[in-house]
Amino acid sequence: MSPEQRREMIVAAALPLVAEQGAAVTTSQIARAAGIGEGTIFRVFADKDELLDACMAEAMNPGHVLRELASISLDDPLDARLVQAAEALRAHTDRIGTVIGALHASGHRRPRGNGDRPAPDGRRASMDATLDAVRELIEPDRAALRPSPETLASVFLGMVSNRYHLVAGESRTPLEEIVDILLHGAFKAPENAAT
Repeated sequence: MSPEQRREMIVAAALPLVAEQGAAVTTSQIARAAGIGEGTIFRVFADKDELLDACMAEAMNPGHVLRELASISLDDPLDARLVQAAEALRAHTDRIGTVIGALHASGHRRPRGNGDRPAPDGRRASMDATLDAVRELIEPDRAALRPSPETLASVFLGMVSNRYHLVAGESRTPLEEIVDILLHGAFKAPENAAT
């Protein structure tokens, strides 16, 4: 196994523990979960902080959600595709929040050196890739839509992402309701309209 593959395996084993315990997780617990000796961790990570940072980076990695979005069948109706997309995005956001929240709550506030900083355009590239993946889910219905798939994807992502900025204790708007309002509007159908 290459050092990079070993790092990935250790991070995959560590992530659930980090989400649960934050920085309080021990390298011994991580080694047990990975089925390796504790010393093996330090052959591919300089220290525990580097491992925790790798776990945070993996939780934030957009590759997972992009693969989930790409796996949604274009044969499903548009509303079903968008609900599935919203569920994938919610899971991704929840995963990030759980890992970062656990690390922060347990005191992990490692100062970053200049070499540790993410590329300035990394977040923008991630957002653009997500927008493009959602646009691809909408594209088959282009002829039936008033706005372009690009515009609808942007509005959809705005509606779904704003759903997560609620005060603790408030209930979240159901994803199906967000998609229904996006696709069908907020007005009731006129009583004399044919159904």
